[in-house]
Order: sequence, then C-alpha cells, then structure tokens
Amino acid sequence: MLNDERSHGLWEKTAPPAPRTDALRGDISVDVAVIGAGFTGLSAALHLADVGTKVAVVDAVEIGFGGSGRNVGLVNAGMWVMPNDLPGVLGQVHGERLLELLGNAPQSVFNLVDRFEIDCELERNGTLHCAVGDDGVKQLEQRAEQWLARGAAVRLLNAAETAAKVGSTAYAASLLDSRAGTIQPLGYVRGLARAALSRGAAIYSGSPVTATERSGDRWLVRTPSGTVSAEWIIVATNAYTTSPWPQLRAELLHLPYFNFATTPLPEDIRKTVLPERQGGWDTKEILSSFRMDRAGRLVFGSVGALRGTGMAVHKAWAARSIRKVFPQIKNVQFEAGWYGQIGMTSDSLPRFHTLAPKIISFSGYNGRGIAPGTVFGRILAEHVAGKVSETDLPLPVTQPREQGLRTVREGYYEVGSQLAHFVGNRF
Repeated sequence: MLNDERSHGLWEKTAPPAPRTDALRGDISVDVAVIGAGFTGLSAALHLADVGTKVAVVDAVEIGFGGSGRNVGLVNAGMWVMPNDLPGVLGQVHGERLLELLGNAPQSVFNLVDRFEIDCELERNGTLHCAVGDDGVKQLEQRAEQWLARGAAVRLLNAAETAAKVGSTAYAASLLDSRAGTIQPLGYVRGLARAALSRGAAIYSGSPVTATERSGDRWLVRTPSGTVSAEWIIVATNAYTTSPWPQLRAELLHLPYFNFATTPLPEDIRKTVLPERQGGWDTKEILSSFRMDRAGRLVFGSVGALRGTGMAVHKAWAARSIRKVFPQIKNVQFEAGWYGQIGMTSDSLPRFHTLAPKIISFSGYNGRGIAPGTVFGRILAEHVAGKVSETDLPLPVTQPREQGLRTVREGYYEVGSQLAHFVGNRF
C-alpha cells in the first residue's frame, strides 16, 4: 500500500484483492457512520447492515491500512492480562463479562469466515504460547490453571510435546489453546468488507475525517470531498487515530512490531516446522512470534520498527533467531518484511468511550486485535441497535486519559528493541 513494501509486506502480496471502493464525494445520509475500515469498524458495519441499518464506513486510506492489515495473524482468545486479574482491574461484573466474550471470540471469527466464505488461509488448530526458562514455565502454569478453572480448551504441554508441535527444542513447555488459530489478516479484513458490502453497507476509502459537528439531532462527518449525516458515529481507528479525536491517540502508547517472511521452505523442512500449523509466541519480555502461511513461508516477528537502522538490525536478528530456534532451516532467505504499530493502554486492556452523545469508540487492543476487534465491532453494533445497554457492556464507560511521557516512552521502545536485537546479533 502507498508503494511501501514495509507497510503490509507478505499480506499485500498474497491476499485476495480488496473490493472496489472510492472516495466519498458529495453528501450522504445514513443511520450510522463508522470511522475506520479495520476489524472493528467493518465488523460493526457488517452486523449493523445485517439487520437493515443504513451504515457507511469511511477510511482515511483504504481497507485494512492500519493494524488490521499488518499483524501476525494469530486469532487468540483473551488478552495479555491473566484471567484471574481481570475482575480485579475491571470489577467482578465487567471482568467476568470480558473473559467470557474474549474466550469465545476466536469462534466468532471462524463463524464469519465460514458464513461469508472469506478467503483468508484460516487454520483452526490452535496457538502455542511457548515458555523460555523456568520463569516462562511458571507463567504458563498459572495461565493454564486459571483458564482450565473456567472450562477453557487449553492444555499445558511438556518440553517433548512442545518440540513435536513447534519443530524445535528451544522451549521448556507451551500452552496449547485449542480455541485459537491463524489467518491471513489482510485477507480476513478484506473479506469482512465484501461481506458488509453484500449486506448493503457503503465503504469509502481515501476519505479522512477532517471534522465532526452537530446538525440538529444528527452528526455531520466532514471529509475533503463530502459529508456523512448520521444519528450515530462509531470511531474504530485504534492505534492509527488522527484528528478529530486526538485524545484516543494520546491514550495509546505506540509499540512497533515487525515481521519477516521467508521464501517458501522446501517440502521436507516444511513438514518439521509447526507441522500442525499452530501459530506461536514466547514468554520473553521482548517476545518473538512465528507462524506458517499456506505456501510454506515462515513468518517471524518481534518488537521494533523497520525504519532507519532498524531494518538492518532487526533483519539480521530475525535471520539469526530463526537459525537458532529452527536449526533445520539452513538457508534463511526473506521474501518480505513489514511493520506496524500496536496500541497499548496503561493496563493492557481495551477501552470503551462515549466521546459525545451517540459517538462511541472501542480501542486499545494491546496486540490482540483480530478476535477482540471482531467481537467488539459486533458489541458496538448491538449497542447502537439498542440490544445492549451501557450497563450490559463488557467494559465500563470511561473517558480517554493521556499516558504520561508517551513520546519519550515510544522512542525508548523503538531504540531499546534495536539495542536488544543488535546485542542479540553479536552474542
């Protein structure tokens, strides 16, 4: 996208084409205006259009331009926060609601893929959270115990079982979450767009929102070449938020994350690397993630931005790490490299905001955008339709709060990841 291979990398090369969309020109009137054509916005639009609501989606660039088209593609249940900690952070009612919603979220993704026949390389064999050292094992033991107490389909694997699933002896244990899976994320978000269009939603690309204003009992959303009049506005821009809601961006800490994709591995090697096609990530503070695509490419990623010196440093680290984790891959050759921004909140949990009367927003996925984004989009649609009241939402209604020293901390994470990976390349 935008003639930059570092924005969407492999996903742009292998996803089915996006449906045709154009910039908004002229003035239109709908029931709901959705800002942002990612997982959340398109899920909201699809679920609204499915019940006959007139809805228009406007995006500043194009479908899946933000985090929805750039990530690893792990369809995970839950959030980073330990299950038992959620009620302590959100309160018992919201904590348990969120656990139930997100525990079932991957299945909601799979159901949409099946219903609308979305071409997105879906694999339903689960994901693997892989333990590095004794501390990693203890962390996974706690997480497994807490999920199992809630009846979740998870299983703690020992080192031998993990080696068989991963194709590597690098890990001391792993947590297999059979609720989860992997997808081609850009293919999925483009499929959501096609589904929404098929139900009567309108989608406009290249239409950044420049302002909103009250017009009688409705809202007027302004873009450079048109306006949308709507009763409701859903803001679904997350880490890629710009004006006119700068407070949403200020609430999120940008954490850069990159991926490199190898060329398709030889068939004999392909059978030994993630042979059941689970995606995985490890318990390190600066974590690594890995998964296979349908053509046999290994996608390997970590924290960092592929700009400036970061491209060379992170690429060298990725090649070295692949050889260390998967020594059977003798010749590491990369076909694509790309990166994006993860929106991190202060407590690693998402936020629901009422920005003004009938302007609502979910954001802050903290690296778990696919399944949560899909189900939160549905929740937003149900709230607008009057099926879910504010008191029944899975999150409390809050006001955005800027994170302190945000710019300094974002710079620290970008530079710090380079230093960590540079040292990792040398020793």
